[in-house]
Amino acid sequence: MIAALLAVAVQAQQPGPVPTVAVPLNGPVYIVTHVDIIGGQDGVNAAVKLMHDFKVASLKEPGAVRFEVLQQGSRFNHFVMQETWQSHEAFEAHNGSANTRQFREKIAAFLGSPFDMREHTLLP
Repeated sequence: MIAALLAVAVQAQQPGPVPTVAVPLNGPVYIVTHVDIIGGQDGVNAAVKLMHDFKVASLKEPGAVRFEVLQQGSRFNHFVMQETWQSHEAFEAHNGSANTRQFREKIAAFLGSPFDMREHTLLP
């Protein structure tokens, strides 16, 4: 009897199939990058200026829609850069641009961990 109840409980916990969603090949893309900074307040101040300047320059690039830099409320040295690009191609051009290369070179000294950059698309 107990074995039968355990079998039913295990079956109830089995996940069903995960629904798949087709990722659009065109349309806007959303980039979320987590950035952790070291160096105390001086490091954070320098990194904030670099991220701000990167944001301003990035918004001048073709295909840029939106670019925000967010600071985590409970950790003064944790940030998220949230970007919106008209297309994957526009993002790829930005990602390979001199502006992006220079930003990454400059901020590297302040990074507490590698960039955690993820590309997203808007679901219907």
